Amino acid sequence: MSDYKAPLRDMRFVLNEVFQVSRLWAGLPGLAEVIDEETAAAILEEAGKLSAEVIAPLNRAGDEQGCTWNNGQVTTADGYVAAYQAFAEGGWGGVGGDPQYGGMGMPKAISAQVEEMVNGASLAFGLFPMLTAGACLSLTAHASEALKAKYLPNMYAGTWSGSMCLTEAHAGTDLGMIRTRAEPQADGSYKVSGSKIFITGGEHDLSENIIHLVLARLPDAPAGPKGISLFLVPKVLVNDDGSLGERNALSCGSLEHKMGIKASPTCVMNFDGATGWIVDAPNKGLAAMFTMMNYERLGVGIQGLAQGERSYQSAVEYARERLQSRAPTGAQNKDKAADPIIVHPDVRRMLLTMKALNEGGRAFSSYVALQLDIAKFSEEVDIRSRAQDLVALLTPVAKAFLTDMGLETTLHGQMIFGGHGYIREWGQEQLVRDVRITQIYEGTNGIQSLDLVGRKIVGSGGVLYRRFAAEIRHFSATACADLKEFTQPLNAAVDTLDELTDWLLDRAQNDPNEIGAASVEYLQVFGYTAYAYMWARMAKAALGGPIEDDFYSAKLATARFYFARLLPRIHSLSASAKAGSQCLFGLDAAQF
Repeated sequence: MSDYKAPLRDMRFVLNEVFQVSRLWAGLPGLAEVIDEETAAAILEEAGKLSAEVIAPLNRAGDEQGCTWNNGQVTTADGYVAAYQAFAEGGWGGVGGDPQYGGMGMPKAISAQVEEMVNGASLAFGLFPMLTAGACLSLTAHASEALKAKYLPNMYAGTWSGSMCLTEAHAGTDLGMIRTRAEPQADGSYKVSGSKIFITGGEHDLSENIIHLVLARLPDAPAGPKGISLFLVPKVLVNDDGSLGERNALSCGSLEHKMGIKASPTCVMNFDGATGWIVDAPNKGLAAMFTMMNYERLGVGIQGLAQGERSYQSAVEYARERLQSRAPTGAQNKDKAADPIIVHPDVRRMLLTMKALNEGGRAFSSYVALQLDIAKFSEEVDIRSRAQDLVALLTPVAKAFLTDMGLETTLHGQMIFGGHGYIREWGQEQLVRDVRITQIYEGTNGIQSLDLVGRKIVGSGGVLYRRFAAEIRHFSATACADLKEFTQPLNAAVDTLDELTDWLLDRAQNDPNEIGAASVEYLQVFGYTAYAYMWARMAKAALGGPIEDDFYSAKLATARFYFARLLPRIHSLSASAKAGSQCLFGLDAAQF
């Protein structure tokens, strides 16, 4: 299996040439003083080195060894403690963190690239800082100043890590059903009791303390999701002077045995009257959680992209070296017994599909990250509001479509290896196993599709979608004539999505089943169209570069492949969505 190489050239192209981020940063007061193109390049270069040289070598060994549980204690795989220390000492845990508490204050457009590299090196490793960053986001937005000052500096420094304790055995997507309780105490703290499952990084040996954010109910809380509060519950209690005190009344009951991400501990966490402090106000827990979720769902989408990128790197190297059969047009390697399999049309189809989906996904995830930055830092109310609307619309697409395409890409990579792709030593089967979870956690992709269609499309009467569609049409209308080979099919794709959106808005008025029946296909049509927009923008940037440069000519050739071979998928998906809900209810439950 090839070593992981950070795709720095493509990241710079997306940020600097496609989106011209330095101009954006210069106009945002919170960023103009901390980031420019040169600084960004230096950050990404160092993150690439850490990912490739320190984290990536642990990926396979960590998968084979996994984590071990012994009497409530979890030990990570060999090398993880040292790698995590290197990660923490480099300040990488605070890349996007609030500078007031020791974070670097970098824009999401930069931290998104760092996330891709770390997760491309090892998804299991990348989960540790990802969960900590998510917990920090919730605390930054919703916790009291006292809690932030007490916990955030050590979390950004990596000395302490974080976890999100949401799911219970009987309550997954429907968090309104949770039973964990929080009893108020005279000193303002709470005693938290209950069990949580599927807790990533709930217990481990990488950091001195683990700060759990736990969803629980107060005794007088209303039923359902409106009665959920969020609590900060540390593994080890923290004294007033910041030193560590007694172990809190919580423990890891067991580790889950999983299909993938085996070097990441997925824990059952038991809270037995553990001391905690409320984050924000009573019964406001879901709002605090969703602050984290918008960022984390994009992060999960980036995980899917990262696995696809690593799979592609291995597959293209293998395809250049593996000798099998002759090219259909005749021998290319006449001095050898066979040609490399990259000469075969079907292998090229798979490689180009991988390349097109990865590079389209990188542009799309960066675009969403830029909207998060605008929503956070812009001082213009209208601009900030528009970016917030785009984030709301595109977050479920980013999470679901990027991870769906991540699975497709890793499957293509495995297939290129043939039988060797099924064998552990080549690494492709691990990528397939690892990427599968990205479609499931942080809200399954079916739930993301329901969010997109039910809340964002039907819920807004189509307004959020039409704003995004108008941006795409404006791009096409103002593009030069040389870009017509890309803007014409892009406009046709938007026409298809317009029609499907109008159909769905009409049908949803009379049949509530239509939203769920069409949602997955709708999100897929949306995703392919959004990628087409990204590819048209990348083609524009590539046409502005020296065409004799292999990078730019390859970019244009890949864009042409995307529009010719991948974008047409929207037609069958649209037809499937319009088949309606009735055929889904032709069987009684007992007939399945």
